[in-house]
Amino acid sequence: MKFLLTSAGVTNKSIENALVEMLDKPIADSTALCIPTAMYGHPWVGPGIKTWEFISGNSENPMVGLGWKSVGVLELTALPSIDQDRWVPLIRETDVLLVAGGDALYLAHWMQQSGLAELLPSLNAVYVGMSAGSMVMAPRIGEDFIGWTPPDGSDEAMKLVDFAIFPHLENEELPENTMANAEKWAAGIQGPAYAIDDQTAIKVIDGAVEVISEGRWKLFSP
Repeated sequence: MKFLLTSAGVTNKSIENALVEMLDKPIADSTALCIPTAMYGHPWVGPGIKTWEFISGNSENPMVGLGWKSVGVLELTALPSIDQDRWVPLIRETDVLLVAGGDALYLAHWMQQSGLAELLPSLNAVYVGMSAGSMVMAPRIGEDFIGWTPPDGSDEAMKLVDFAIFPHLENEELPENTMANAEKWAAGIQGPAYAIDDQTAIKVIDGAVEVISEGRWKLFSP
């Protein structure tokens, strides 16, 4: 699977160009499924109007509203109660998964409970994450980002990439997201970790990592 891990969506032309290259066809010819699940686990975003804004493409974070050929909704909390033959073919046929931000550990839990976690490595789709939707691919998210607590109490996530992500670096609405605090967070990760701002994304294809940025970012090595 190909990953485009963003802080705030497809916020500039460089990230959009990377997405089109990964799709190998125009956005207007590509089908998408959006996954809002992480939003429900975070007190700042959902459930409510922000979830509707994301699904409808009216969010300030450009993802669903980019002009896709079609967009469907994949709600992970519903999947355990639905026969797999009703949703697995849909995922296998789609070109891109658009995964909202929110709470990364809540998202990881439902990826596992739904069965999506098992499918992800075999999919041909491009996975586009935003904030928690990107963080969830890491081995760990770090104690600083624990909100919703999983049953085992750990900060372990999906382990589909080998680095962690600190999103929204130096965002004016998140004054605690400074480079200094990112460095402190990275010290507890015990592995490679990127701090990225809202104009930055990380592209991963077959384990090869490339940073796409019109902003600021930093790699912290263990």
